[in-house]
Amino acid sequence: MPNKDRTYRVFMSAAEPSADAHCAGLIKALRGRGGERIEFVGIGGPKMAEAGCELLETTVGKAVMIYKAFSRIGHYYMLIRRVSNYLRENPVDVVVVCDSPSFNFHIARAARKAGSRTVFYVAPQLWAWGAWRIGKLKRLCDKLCCILPFEREWFGQRGVDAVFVGNPLFDELEIEGARSYGDFDAGGLRLALMPGSRAAEIESLWVPMQEIALRLKEKWGGARFVTVAVDAGRREALKRAEVSGFECEYAIGSVNATAAGADFALVASGSATLQVAAAGCPMVIMYQSSRLLWQMFGRFIVKSRHLSLVNILAGKELVPEFMPYFTSIEPIVEEVARQLEDREHLARVSGELIELVRPLAEKRAGEEVAGIIREMAG
Repeated sequence: MPNKDRTYRVFMSAAEPSADAHCAGLIKALRGRGGERIEFVGIGGPKMAEAGCELLETTVGKAVMIYKAFSRIGHYYMLIRRVSNYLRENPVDVVVVCDSPSFNFHIARAARKAGSRTVFYVAPQLWAWGAWRIGKLKRLCDKLCCILPFEREWFGQRGVDAVFVGNPLFDELEIEGARSYGDFDAGGLRLALMPGSRAAEIESLWVPMQEIALRLKEKWGGARFVTVAVDAGRREALKRAEVSGFECEYAIGSVNATAAGADFALVASGSATLQVAAAGCPMVIMYQSSRLLWQMFGRFIVKSRHLSLVNILAGKELVPEFMPYFTSIEPIVEEVARQLEDREHLARVSGELIELVRPLAEKRAGEEVAGIIREMAG
């Protein structure tokens, strides 16, 4: 953006709390790089608004899992039409779509029709499933910003202009040192429960996580529990869904800080697993799905050997993953108890988790993507 005599306009699209945070960080990075006048408009959440983005609609908090998405098709169809009309009538220099590919492919198509250049911030995980969409990505994406190191080569080999920008989770996150667990006693266990930020995740994972915690407390009476919510609203939702006999400390905001104060964690699959890994906290990863949809479709279209980000990066099952988890908590209770009784194992996993995430913090993603946008808009 070399011309300081005109105002540049950037449109951003986010549907998840994590994407809202990534886009907010990108706005701050863009404003901190030069004296250009930049206007930000888009759809997203409170962090984007606080950073100075004019929101056409608040989308964060409305995201749902695939098997519950059908009831909101009409709403998203109208929103996509609204964005399409806006981009056609109000030209922007660059459109940034962040995560949520099923939704943001539609926004990228609207940007293409309006003549805007498009940056995908967070590569869609086509290497795990949905590789047939690579042609669509090539048509709609001018620059793909990958946040996992291996993605640049995978997409590049398939003709996508891709670059590894670092992982935005680590832009302001210090990686902890490995833990020794030399004096760890499961009798004083502090267990972190992290059911995710989406309402659907909380609905499917929060109760079983509590039930697992209570089973562990039967074995170790001194066990204490802590959970983290993305905001006060989610915290209240968690409190309302407490099961009988369960008591928990509630934190807001920092998954990493919560994990740093815990001995072990139960974590919903997703980006939170990397924040827990950065704290050197061993974990079990859970994900709930529709049994019917998984048996009919999921098990055939998912190509990755491992399903959680931690294990994908490790290239092995470094931490247990129950994905999808359907009904019985017994195998999870047994696995957690087995790990908590092995100090050497906990220490080894802690060290491997720390080394696993170090490459993700070698770059500052917000700064890297800000540079790409400046170049594309100039």
